[in-house]
Amino acid sequence: MLSKEKIARINALSKKSKTSELTKAEAIEQKELRDEYIRTFRSSVENTLHSVTVMDPEGNDVTPDKLKETKNNLKH
Repeated sequence: MLSKEKIARINALSKKSKTSELTKAEAIEQKELRDEYIRTFRSSVENTLHSVTVMDPEGNDVTPDKLKETKNNLKH
């Protein structure tokens, strides 16, 4: 998870970009922070999905094979 300071900085740069133009350094910083945020978010979603088992109404495991394979790869 991104630190509160980094999230606050993302928000501050976003707010500034709506009222005035960012400097080149600020634009680069904003892109780097956004990229880091997206990587962190995707990783979090991926970790959540690896703990999911999909069940049908009868109680059968219908987890997609691709997800099962990635779960097994993580265990090894």
